[in-house]
Amino acid sequence: MAVQCAAETDVAPQDRFDYFWNQRGEWVEEPNVRRGGESGVQRVVSSNGQLLYVKRQTGHIYRSLLHPFGRPTVLRERDALIGLKLLDVLVPEIVFCGAQRDPVHKWRALLITKSLDGFEEIEHWYAGGGREHHGEAVHDRVLKELAESLARMHKGCWQHGCLYFKHVFVRITGEGEAAKVEVALIDLEKGRQRWTSRQAAIHDMKQLRRHSSFSTTDWQKLVYFYKTAFGSAIKGL
Repeated sequence: MAVQCAAETDVAPQDRFDYFWNQRGEWVEEPNVRRGGESGVQRVVSSNGQLLYVKRQTGHIYRSLLHPFGRPTVLRERDALIGLKLLDVLVPEIVFCGAQRDPVHKWRALLITKSLDGFEEIEHWYAGGGREHHGEAVHDRVLKELAESLARMHKGCWQHGCLYFKHVFVRITGEGEAAKVEVALIDLEKGRQRWTSRQAAIHDMKQLRRHSSFSTTDWQKLVYFYKTAFGSAIKGL
C-alpha cells in the first residue's frame, strides 16, 4: 500500500484509504475503460467545505522499466505534482493519494486534490472575454507566466506528457498594472522525467502547439518568452 496525506484528518492513518474511497460526488469525468481498468473524476465537498476533485481508479495502471508489472497511474501523477511544486510550478494541491491491491480489481487507487479556486481554463478565459477585459499588457503577462512555468518544468527535466489547452488554467486578480497573473497546470497523469530538459521541452511545446488555439502572433510571442526563460532555442518551434 502506498499512501500520502497532506491534510489533517481525524481518520486513523490505516483507515484513510477506505474513508476517502467511500466518499461520493458528482462525476466531472465519467469512468472510462483503458489501461486494463477504469478511471474517472468526481467533485466532492469535504467536511470543512473545501471543494475537492477525486480521481478514482480500479485496475488502471501503466508499465515501465521500473514497474514492469504495472503501477497505478495516480502514483505517477502524484510524483509529477510533487516534482513540479518543488520547481515552483503551480499545480493542484494533494490532499490524499493512495493505492491498494484488491483481490477483485487488483488495484484500487485514489488521488484527491484541492480545487484551483479562482482559476479557469485558459480557453474559457479567452472565450469569456478575459483578454479584452484586462487588455493586451495583461495578456502578454499571461503568455510570459505560462512560458516561464513551462520552462521551469522542462529545465527540471519534467515532461507534462499531455499538454493540451484544457490543461492550462489562469487566474487574474486585480486590474491593470496591479493585476496579479497566475498560471497553473493540471492533469499530470502522463507526467514523467526525461533524461534531458530538451527532450521534455520538445515533446511538450510541439504538443501544445498542436492542441491550442493560439494565433500565430501569440504563439511566436509565447515562444519568445519561453526561449528567454529556458535559456536557448528549441528547434522546430
